[in-house]
Amino acid sequence: MTTRFKLLIEYAGSNLVGWQRQDNGPSVQQAIEEAIEKTTGETVTVHGAGRTDAGVHALGQVAHADIAYAIQPERLCEALNFYLRPAAPVAILAVEVAPAEFHARFSATGRAYRYRIVNRRAPLTVDLGRAWHLKVPLDAGAMHDAAQRLIGQHDFSTFRATFCQAKSPIKTLDRLDVRRLGEEIEVIAEARSFLHHQVRNMVGSLSLVGIGKWSADRLVAALAARDRTKGGPTAPADGLYLTSVRY
Repeated sequence: MTTRFKLLIEYAGSNLVGWQRQDNGPSVQQAIEEAIEKTTGETVTVHGAGRTDAGVHALGQVAHADIAYAIQPERLCEALNFYLRPAAPVAILAVEVAPAEFHARFSATGRAYRYRIVNRRAPLTVDLGRAWHLKVPLDAGAMHDAAQRLIGQHDFSTFRATFCQAKSPIKTLDRLDVRRLGEEIEVIAEARSFLHHQVRNMVGSLSLVGIGKWSADRLVAALAARDRTKGGPTAPADGLYLTSVRY
């Protein structure tokens, strides 16, 4: 008999190929699965709430795994962190027993991301690999006002990666806020689910609004075009954080 465990996970994605196990480098999924095997002797599959890309970070990723080994959640958390510590920049923040019907991905009712832009002339040091560095002054107020035009249900094809595997480009964006905190600009995006690269592509387009190259109407026209070539650049993975998953 197995127990389904729910994991709350934090990781720095700079040197990882992303969440999903791949042949071309270390992944979050692989690191946790190997830590579970070292702890329990079992080979299991860890299912994540979101398949973050290479370079993307997480402060509140959620996953689940079915384990037959008899172990308390607190002990499992400590053991996994023991094996993860030297292997990967991944930490298990909490572990709890979940109902058998719980699924980290399919039970989720919402996901929240934060995108960080450091807007200054000087190069990054502490935030290198943790934020998008833009030297040109950005108008965060204009970016926020334009972002509100994207709220609601739309065909987000313009902000969808060409290799996105989602069945439909139609998504409902619940929140897209932009605010300045000193030299940092923070973009908060919330929705039930997102298309591949949707947040990074929206941020890239909003950066064009921030430098005055695009108006809010131009952003809306890009959305209406339903064509990726009409959108702005894809913001780097460095600045993106999966902050929480709602159930």
